Amino acid sequence: MGSDLQSGSAAFKVNSLTNLEQADPGKGHVVWDPARSIWNTGFILGALVLGPLFFSWSGFAVFLVLSAVTLCAGHSVGFHRRLIHRSFECPKWLERVMVYFGTLVGMGGPVWTIGLHDMRDWAQREEDCHWFLRHGKPMAIEGFTYLNFKLILDHPPGFDPGPEIAGDRFYAFLQRTWMLHQIPLAIALYAMGGWSWVVWGVVVRVAACVSMHWYISYLAHTRGPQDWHLDDAALQAHNVPILAIPTMGESWHCNHHAFPRSAAHGLYPGQIDLGFQFIRLLEKLGLAWDIKLPANLPPRPGISPVSERALSIASTGQASLSKPVKAEV
Repeated sequence: MGSDLQSGSAAFKVNSLTNLEQADPGKGHVVWDPARSIWNTGFILGALVLGPLFFSWSGFAVFLVLSAVTLCAGHSVGFHRRLIHRSFECPKWLERVMVYFGTLVGMGGPVWTIGLHDMRDWAQREEDCHWFLRHGKPMAIEGFTYLNFKLILDHPPGFDPGPEIAGDRFYAFLQRTWMLHQIPLAIALYAMGGWSWVVWGVVVRVAACVSMHWYISYLAHTRGPQDWHLDDAALQAHNVPILAIPTMGESWHCNHHAFPRSAAHGLYPGQIDLGFQFIRLLEKLGLAWDIKLPANLPPRPGISPVSERALSIASTGQASLSKPVKAEV
């Protein structure tokens, strides 16, 4: 995996999937996913019922702080920008701390997250992408199916996240036990603030983060402004400015599709990207280096600008590979 990430256009391929020549993203069947369904539904119902009953301003503050830490340092930076895309380098101990925070978000373990991300990313670029992954259903149906069901392809790709992940015992441990890590957090919160802190710091937080992850995925593939078009991809990405802060910059999804290895998702003036600001903070502390950005990445074939400002963030080599600017979408 490491060598492919370092050279040429291979840096932009789906890195954990194998046997793509034999895989088919269009044929498969949707089945109930009991573990995730019970988990997601239980937390959402628990938040709706218990949240108002145990509301306190201190509990709400705990909800905001823990959501910010786990989503920013954990899911956005640890899971997505570091573990999946290797968009910057950092000490291994720091990577593991951030991945632990990402596990506390409550959506799944690190290995599962990599596989799901890469499979969806690959399938959504293919013309015959299965309806389950196309985000073409009405929003309520989309949310219900995403949170309760899963797609099993008849001919799935292989999965190999590489020895740095597959051979890491800590990541394997987190993958086996990801649901259980809310328990010690809940005990600590109860000791410090009682049931209000537990309900808002665990139940409401997990429900909100899981729901928001689906919601931003839905919006970012259905509507919103664009600066780049991914050539020959069945599903295009969009930016969702209104969700930039709660998603820690992940909602600049069109930018991310254009430059998936970039540590920055907010690429243009006014695009708030708290995840990237956290990486910059780590850099100032000497804990992050070799930060990837569109201007220092290898040429990126297969994308076309759709706005006048698009090329302002790309390197000269990338600009020369791009098609003429299209009408803005």
